[in-house]
Amino acid sequence: MHDVVIAGGGPVGLFLACELGLAGCSVLVLEREPQPHSPWRSFPLGMRGLSGGSVEAFYRRGLLSPLLAASGVAEPPGAEEPAPPRSVGHFAGLPLDPADVDLTRLPYRLPSPAADGMMTSLDAVETVLAERAGELGVEIRRGTAVEGVTQDGETVVVRAGEHDYPARWLVGCDGGRSTVRRLAGFAFTGTEPQFTGYLALATVRDPEQLRPGFTLTEAGMYLTMSEPGHFGVLDFDGGAYDRSRPLTREHLQTVLRRVSGTGVTLDDVRFASSFTDRAMQATTYRRGRVLLAGDAAHIHSPLGGQGLNLGIGDAVNLGWKLAATAGGHAPDGLLDTYTAERHPVGARVLDWSRAQVAVMRPDPHSRAIQAVVGDLLATRDGTTYVFERTSGTSIRYDLGSEQPLVGHNAPDFRLADGTRLGELMHDGRGVLFDFGPGERFRDAALHHGDRIRYVPGPARDDLGFGAVLVRPDGIVAWAGDRGSFEQAVNRWF
Repeated sequence: MHDVVIAGGGPVGLFLACELGLAGCSVLVLEREPQPHSPWRSFPLGMRGLSGGSVEAFYRRGLLSPLLAASGVAEPPGAEEPAPPRSVGHFAGLPLDPADVDLTRLPYRLPSPAADGMMTSLDAVETVLAERAGELGVEIRRGTAVEGVTQDGETVVVRAGEHDYPARWLVGCDGGRSTVRRLAGFAFTGTEPQFTGYLALATVRDPEQLRPGFTLTEAGMYLTMSEPGHFGVLDFDGGAYDRSRPLTREHLQTVLRRVSGTGVTLDDVRFASSFTDRAMQATTYRRGRVLLAGDAAHIHSPLGGQGLNLGIGDAVNLGWKLAATAGGHAPDGLLDTYTAERHPVGARVLDWSRAQVAVMRPDPHSRAIQAVVGDLLATRDGTTYVFERTSGTSIRYDLGSEQPLVGHNAPDFRLADGTRLGELMHDGRGVLFDFGPGERFRDAALHHGDRIRYVPGPARDDLGFGAVLVRPDGIVAWAGDRGSFEQAVNRWF
């Protein structure tokens, strides 16, 4: 019997598998697709943007360099000062200037190899994670679809094909149409779609008729990418066409012409898919011994590229908590904090998606809102606000502390010898920095064995904190000028 079975071998399932394997759990990943590679996972169709928070998650597990290499991205140069972001992206198709981000609004930002987001592909992410999972002893079975789920108070049994797979825990990372979610009886609620979206790779006879980048029109929105013939279209039809009829060349051409207001011609379509902005979320991320993460827990439109990043955040948050629970050393209620912390983050992203759709609708009211929002986003405060939301910088978990750093993602503290926090977290343990003299917290940290790495010594910039306790997911659990260290360490470790 495995400690954990994970349904779904995409980025979220594989990242979670790596977190569990790093902690010594026995893990089985069941993936319904027989092959790991496909055109939809490779560039350009599989192109995805990772936020700074997601890049940091790879960095903290020693996976950033392999990911950069797999993505064809150069290693970032070293920096002694926090660098401004290279990209902020857009809000509802309205582009933003990264030079307008006000770094003074980010008081806990320190120089880091992972201070910014990056472009990659699903194929690159999954290749890196699958290789690491294999190194950690994770078993991955492809071409195996989940068909049944039963659980009692001690175990959960997953039925796939002709086999039963018993485990202590099951995590559904099997996408927006999650079988695990349905079989385990999770409630899934939210709002219905406003549009059908299309993504295609085609031969365009007259590409000069289409403007580059995002273009909002009186009929919807279209987007042309850097790869010739790679485009997206939003048609505000209430989601009527999504997966209801074949995506023919004629239909795609008709929609693209109507939305773009051009006479553009498609000679052929190599690949095409549809999607909607349906925004739904599980009311809880845990039912008994079954948990959800990624799109299985929440779905929304891909506007702003938040889906993959939200799912990786789920995996980072859940992994160490589930590992501690499976290992028998979790404090009471630790696993319940997964839903408590991640559900509000998911709800905010769904509303972020809804807000963009409301701005983009092709009607007079939305166009009026669009003009007002455009003016606000053209300000330094507006651009900084969007960066804080899309990069994950604004996320703060309510850990019951008035200390403003507690609950935030930890800055990449750097010791006097040059060692960084991210380098100290490769083994998945928590970290206690004791910056002041006297090694005041050594005994309390050592009491928790190898679950906390005790790091004494001065830092190049300690931001005014004498000591900082960082959870295995990189969240600050305690900072040494307010509250009880003993309470914090016993709560999380």
